[in-house]
Amino acid sequence: MLLNLETVPNFYKNYVKQIDETDLLQALRISGHRALELLHAIPEEKTDFRYAPEKWTIREVLCHMIDAERIFAYRALRFARKDKTPLASFDENTYVPQSNAAGRSLQKIAAEMGHVRSATIDLFEGFTAEMLMRKGTSGTSELSVMALGFIIAGHETHHCHILKERYLA
Repeated sequence: MLLNLETVPNFYKNYVKQIDETDLLQALRISGHRALELLHAIPEEKTDFRYAPEKWTIREVLCHMIDAERIFAYRALRFARKDKTPLASFDENTYVPQSNAAGRSLQKIAAEMGHVRSATIDLFEGFTAEMLMRKGTSGTSELSVMALGFIIAGHETHHCHILKERYLA
């Protein structure tokens, strides 16, 4: 089953466009593997690096990726279960300072990221084709369960590119 990019709200299209795979579970597996590979290559002494004032540290970016995946997966669960309650958006700039990123080692963040992705894959493996097509509203956007899966993979890929280009280059 393919995702029709025209059904993805504009705000999320950039994330989805970063994914080459057409199979959702494969996209989640590959993006997760690539993110963990990158994370394991980050020197511990760079974890608090910011490429510019007011930008997040590497650890903060990684914690944001984990938070966002949990939130997107929660939305997918709600929509797959036919919950029509509109869900609020979230402000990542409020979440990041509360993530305790500076108090967490890179190894613990990596382990958590792996566990979260494993749980996300388990969640999406349990969805039927019909469930993947179900939709719900988050903020001002209507999203399908399938779109949320690709958004998870694309959001992670997006931030991995930023880490490579702006933090680790």
